[in-house]
Amino acid sequence: MNGPSPKIKHPMDGFPQVCFIKNTVKNPNIIVGEYTYYDDPEDSENFERNVLYHFPFIGDKLIIGKFCAIARDVKFIMNGANHKMSGISTYPFQIFGNGWETIPMNDLPYKGDTVIGNDVWLGYDALIMPGVHIGNGAIVASRSVVVGDIPAYCVAGGNPAKVLRKRYSDEEISILESVAWWNWPGEKITRNLSLIIEGNVNQLLEKNQ
Repeated sequence: MNGPSPKIKHPMDGFPQVCFIKNTVKNPNIIVGEYTYYDDPEDSENFERNVLYHFPFIGDKLIIGKFCAIARDVKFIMNGANHKMSGISTYPFQIFGNGWETIPMNDLPYKGDTVIGNDVWLGYDALIMPGVHIGNGAIVASRSVVVGDIPAYCVAGGNPAKVLRKRYSDEEISILESVAWWNWPGEKITRNLSLIIEGNVNQLLEKNQ
């Protein structure tokens, strides 16, 4: 056995609240890696309802890596929520047309794609703002509001979220990024599972050079 199939929606028998969301997302601008799950007892298959202001005419993407754990009510605010603030009014006249096309759409504030790395844990009710990048192995505490980038293997929390600590030293983080176990085939992950879930980074490196 090499773990659950990444192609099934609900990997835990009897627990439909856990869903591998790569198999349920329909929006082409939401890209999710294998094994990333959303945990929601109400409707785990409807992850897309938590991606807000994601208008197709904006074109921004939400990119989530592999093996991420996304808790209930985590929300992503996308660039469609931004309003132009340099004028007298912040009202988005141009989106309604009918003679209100006063400025081109590309004049609206745009912060780019929102990118969540691999093996990221997003805690309950966390809010991720537009254009944020969260690095591999990062942890975001419950009810945090993430307005800026979070480096790999850091724990962040608060409103606005700030880095609370690093999970590993800079050298160990560099090793983990280079090893990139999340890209291994299922058989190799299974064979090295005890090392992956333990904290000895150098031993993981030694076994896989």
